[in-house]
Amino acid sequence: MEVYKDISHSQNKEFQKLLIDNFSKTKIEEGKLLNGVISKITENHVYLLINGMKSEAMIDISEVKAIYNTKEIKEGDKLEVFLEKIEDKNGEVIVSASRAQKIRGWYTLEKAYEANTNVKGKIISKCKGGVIVEHSDTKSLMFCPGSQIDSKPLKSFDHLFGVEQDFKIIKLDKFRGNACVSRREVISSVKKEDKAKILEKYSVGEVIKDAVVKGYSSFGCFFEVNNEIDVLVHLQEISYSRINHPDEVFTIGEKHNLKIISIDKEKMQISCSIKALTPDPFENIANFEVGKTYKAKVIKVVDYGAFCELQPGLTCLCHSSEISWNKKNVSPSKFFKVNDEIQCVITEIDKEKKRVAISHKLAKENPYESFAKKYKVDSELEATISNIKDFSIYLNVEEFDIDGFMHANDLSYTSKPDDEIKKYQKGDKVKVKLLEIKPTDQKIKFGIKQLSADPFDIFKDKKLNDILTVKVKSTSAKGILVSPEGSDLELLIKKNAIAINSEDARSNRFVTGDRIDAAISELNFEKKKISLSIKLLEEMQNKEAVSKFSSPLSGKNLPFSSLSEKLGKKTKEDK
Repeated sequence: MEVYKDISHSQNKEFQKLLIDNFSKTKIEEGKLLNGVISKITENHVYLLINGMKSEAMIDISEVKAIYNTKEIKEGDKLEVFLEKIEDKNGEVIVSASRAQKIRGWYTLEKAYEANTNVKGKIISKCKGGVIVEHSDTKSLMFCPGSQIDSKPLKSFDHLFGVEQDFKIIKLDKFRGNACVSRREVISSVKKEDKAKILEKYSVGEVIKDAVVKGYSSFGCFFEVNNEIDVLVHLQEISYSRINHPDEVFTIGEKHNLKIISIDKEKMQISCSIKALTPDPFENIANFEVGKTYKAKVIKVVDYGAFCELQPGLTCLCHSSEISWNKKNVSPSKFFKVNDEIQCVITEIDKEKKRVAISHKLAKENPYESFAKKYKVDSELEATISNIKDFSIYLNVEEFDIDGFMHANDLSYTSKPDDEIKKYQKGDKVKVKLLEIKPTDQKIKFGIKQLSADPFDIFKDKKLNDILTVKVKSTSAKGILVSPEGSDLELLIKKNAIAINSEDARSNRFVTGDRIDAAISELNFEKKKISLSIKLLEEMQNKEAVSKFSSPLSGKNLPFSSLSEKLGKKTKEDK
């Protein structure tokens, strides 16, 4: 091989110039759209020749057929592709015809959105919240919300599938590549001028004859008027009576008279009413008085009460709290059924808001008042335990089917409340004493310990430092458990209150049955808190013995080791 190093020759310079010009004109970049020519077609692939590329690009034939649709693929045809890689690890060019179509379609949609022009498309499938629309030219997919399919509610829009029609792009998300379109906007814009002329024919207060029921939703019913415009009757304007859904009253195709109550020329809407054609039943509210008993018909039962009619169209509410005297948090469905006739008392009439409140329980005798007539405070009766909680017991009085309350503190004078409450079970019948009754508040309070005398009564006439003779019940490391004479009340003399000297402060110095004297060191009759102290008594007696040289004691005499020292000291002082 002979290599020419001399490039000064005129032919070499011309070749160099042509080569540079050729490469400078063709700028190849990844991520761009390029045009190629189909050079070869095989059973599985289509080969594409792209100007400026060193080799042919290969595309799966099914991808090309999807773009060509029914059109025949021929050699020499031009095909736009998206360049993904100039060269992969195998040295091949990677391109995509489908991505090029989507990108080109997005450019087309962008232009239509910016120019505010409509695009052609077909509804191809349903999805959550609407339908999928295929752009006719680029096959790009767009979303059309259900509310944007038509200018009026449709029972079915199956007849719109596969039909090419105009759509307006109402939202374009460039970041996510999503397009949202509306068929309703196209229809409304066409009808807007005609609709404005139609609205001029009608006026507020006018009665429309024989409007046809066209459709309904949860918020109202749509009527077609004179085959030229649709109007809405809101749910609240159908009847003075309470209605859950228009299908309870109307059937598609029925004819009704309507009264126009408003016209919105900006929204091109007419609102009508049916109930406005009949007298307002609330106008007869003067025939009813608060506090009087009437008969009402149940028309609807809900979680929070029951709606009733005092007369056709005149609706009132019986709240769940006004159903029963003795049941709390009642379920209205357990008491009432639709079409039941009940006795009620009107508790409130609000003429401005056109509301009436009624009470079913007020039409019956208050069982708490009946109970108060038969039983007075301090009465004794039998009741059944209906429920037990941490610190309370609820009792049912079967005769009146009402519940009363008893706190754990009212079970025993001496035992701990949380220990005492464990002795009772649901369903037990117990004898109780009535402590409190408030019929208006539906409150009854019971007690068990009040059935017997209060053991603390023996301290009513006592005061601090008074001496009390007690009997030893038991001893422990904590102290001495004693009971006052003539009482079962148990009190603990703590170890540090047994004697002045620590060597004498021993509980084992005493045995069960011993009678000893002790002084009252703490006395709170309201809180039932009593403390006894032998130490205090010793100090009091020492003081008295020092001054009088005598020490009279009742009960068992106790040794006081410090007494001799104090007496000796007193003798020296007297000399």
